[in-house]
Amino acid sequence: MAAISKKEFGERMKKFQANIKAAGLDAALVHANEADMANVRYLTEYWPTFESAAVFVPAVGKPILLIGPESGNYAAGRSVLPTIEKMVEYRESADPDYPGISVAGFADIAKKAFPKGGLKKLGLVGYTITPLPVYDSLRRELPGVELVKADQTLTSLRVIKSETEMELMRKAFAISEKAVDAILAEAKPGMTELQLIGIAQREIYLNGGEYEGHALYCFCGAATSNAISRPTHNKLIKNEVIQLNIGARVGGYSSSVGLPFSFGPLPKKKKTLVEFGLKAHAYTLTLLKAGKPAAEVVREYEQWVKKEGFAKYMLYGPCHGIGMMEVERPWMESTSNYKLQENMTFQVDTFFHDGKDYGLRWENGVRIKKGGVEKLSQKYMKMVEL
Repeated sequence: MAAISKKEFGERMKKFQANIKAAGLDAALVHANEADMANVRYLTEYWPTFESAAVFVPAVGKPILLIGPESGNYAAGRSVLPTIEKMVEYRESADPDYPGISVAGFADIAKKAFPKGGLKKLGLVGYTITPLPVYDSLRRELPGVELVKADQTLTSLRVIKSETEMELMRKAFAISEKAVDAILAEAKPGMTELQLIGIAQREIYLNGGEYEGHALYCFCGAATSNAISRPTHNKLIKNEVIQLNIGARVGGYSSSVGLPFSFGPLPKKKKTLVEFGLKAHAYTLTLLKAGKPAAEVVREYEQWVKKEGFAKYMLYGPCHGIGMMEVERPWMESTSNYKLQENMTFQVDTFFHDGKDYGLRWENGVRIKKGGVEKLSQKYMKMVEL
């Protein structure tokens, strides 16, 4: 199976350091946790478990992986960076004291990276998940250092995928489709939403996935009107919308295949919305190609939905970035100010609902090409009635 090479990790770090320097920063502090490991894993291959983690990256010099006190051996066996420091700021949320374990402080890290001084401006990457204990310690231990939100220095690198990244994503989507295959082959009225998710988890791990690509979900009936939800012990019933969103993660890269299905025919009003959702999903694919402004895609999509008479059922759309996280930058919105580029990857995410009783979501991944897209999944871009 494909894997990100040490050479590619090294190239990423060089580009990131160039971006740090270009942004007028002396260094960047990059954050991750168990749920959102993307930025740290992108640079180091380290994926924190229980604890959080960071990478301290000077614009010039050697980067340092910062981990919680328990993860020393684990990090040493996984990280491509050889320099690793333990810090209490990255401990697990139970907040243990760890007496007897030697740890570093941010003053120590700064001195190690800047032995002659010179750290004046520090960029925070993963700003929304930067732990409060980290922020407090930075203020206390580095009082003269300006802290700046600096996500774009790294996310700008992550939006364009290499061929190895694409191989991992294709594999993840293929596994997701196999998991959907198994669900539809085994699903029966009376089973619970959670039982169907159990089938998906079995298939993801049997077929080479390292983890779920996101919180998997299946829900039936009124819950399908939720934009986001979780599976429950509710039983699946006939003649009702049942929503699946199934994603595998492979080598750090996520996927998701989303589709509504039913046992037997749907009532007319529900079938009409499900069928329109699929039509809108397909229409979005015709709008995507390298060089097109993202905001233009959104405006054309929204105008088309309105013209078709379904605007009142639309919450948002039509796309968001996908890669190491199932939802990541860049979002595609009417306020977006970028153009689509080759090897950007998006999740075409088509959600419609009546606001109360039913809804549906079609989801498939794509890679942007010059003349259109490569579909990373397409097997279940169809109505499924069991």
